[in-house]
Amino acid sequence: MKANRHFVLKAMLFSLFLCYAGRIHAADDPATVRQVVDRLFDGMRAGDSTMVRSVFTAQCEMTSVSVNARDSVLTHKGSIAAFVKAVGAPHAEKWDERIYDVKVSIDGPMAIVWAPYKFYLGEKFSHCGVNVFTLIQTKTGWKINGITDTRRKDNCL
Repeated sequence: MKANRHFVLKAMLFSLFLCYAGRIHAADDPATVRQVVDRLFDGMRAGDSTMVRSVFTAQCEMTSVSVNARDSVLTHKGSIAAFVKAVGAPHAEKWDERIYDVKVSIDGPMAIVWAPYKFYLGEKFSHCGVNVFTLIQTKTGWKINGITDTRRKDNCL
């Protein structure tokens, strides 16, 4: 009887370990993090504000960094609520942000995605730059907690 209890206890501990190890692996998977960013851009292209809203934390912040004609660095804070509303509002041209050379770094419950991009209104090039996404692991999965981007019209790769 003791042997059975010992076996059951070992089996339960081993099962618990496998479940926990699977969660750690999933949390550290760059592809899972990348899917959240891709979902954002898929939602933008579709004009789907519900899809876009689903990738953000409630406290997410947006910041754009640019240089003006006097070589002064400027930052502009944006509202996630206003952005989500704009995505869902009717607009003549599809918003198509194309990212490439994406790099994902993960440390426990935090991830950073560095993604150069080119933005198109329909098929017409608008601007380019780099997006930096900060994501956090929540109970419901990875969520974007902050976006900082640069914007320019030239020197695009």
